Amino acid sequence: MTKISVNGTEISIINIENEDYISITDMLKAKDGDFFISDWLRNRNTVEFLGIWERVYNPNFNYGEYAIIRSKAGLNNYKISVKEWVEKTNAVGLKATAGRYGGTYAHKDIAFEFGMWISAEFKIYLIKEFQRLKEQEQKQLGWDIKRTLAKINYRIHTDAIKENLIPKELTKQQITQIYASEADVLNMSLFGITAKEWRDANKDKEGNIRDYANISQLVCLSNLENLNALFINENLPQDKRLIKLNQIAISQMKLLTEDKNIKRISNMGSKG
Repeated sequence: MTKISVNGTEISIINIENEDYISITDMLKAKDGDFFISDWLRNRNTVEFLGIWERVYNPNFNYGEYAIIRSKAGLNNYKISVKEWVEKTNAVGLKATAGRYGGTYAHKDIAFEFGMWISAEFKIYLIKEFQRLKEQEQKQLGWDIKRTLAKINYRIHTDAIKENLIPKELTKQQITQIYASEADVLNMSLFGITAKEWRDANKDKEGNIRDYANISQLVCLSNLENLNALFINENLPQDKRLIKLNQIAISQMKLLTEDKNIKRISNMGSKG
């Protein structure tokens, strides 16, 4: 569950089957006076909107029960709860939940419509804050993709080092030194600098050199990890591996920097 703030009102958002549902119970707190969701639901325009939405997105919608509800909507003596609406029509656009995060949630399309019932201004700010949340999530997703690409072959690479380069009964410090050395084979091949050299030159930055790599570099790094593991298994000396990996890095980076798909992913990350 996530939350957004709309004009000082905190509103919960949950994900149900990969769809965003917004708490209209929370949204109601922003409306002046004593109003209830059932007041909105008995409105004829609301019922017609919900019916159209369900027709478009819900193949199991009960049109027979919907027709009965629609014929009564707007009458002074008629009211219907969200629970009754869902049970009678088999609707999926509204959810009445119990427990810790209990309340009435509406699919974002419907929640935006409910926002207009509160006020036009509220609806506009609701959409704005929701879009800001989605942009934030997209940015995080782009970062996760970059980190995943960097780590995808980590196990293959370290296992090859462990089996082929680390003698038996080494101390933890010695093992660390060997891993660091192999990491710098890749760093030198791709970035032309060791991890320590980068840290010394960038004392104001957090993380390491790979945290600041672009998409093309991370894709290339993933490929170099695979190849280095293969070269290690073939008992190729480190100095020769370094030369080969550097040549491969130069060749691959020339291709990757011109690749349209890589450019598209990079642009998505920068927009986030």
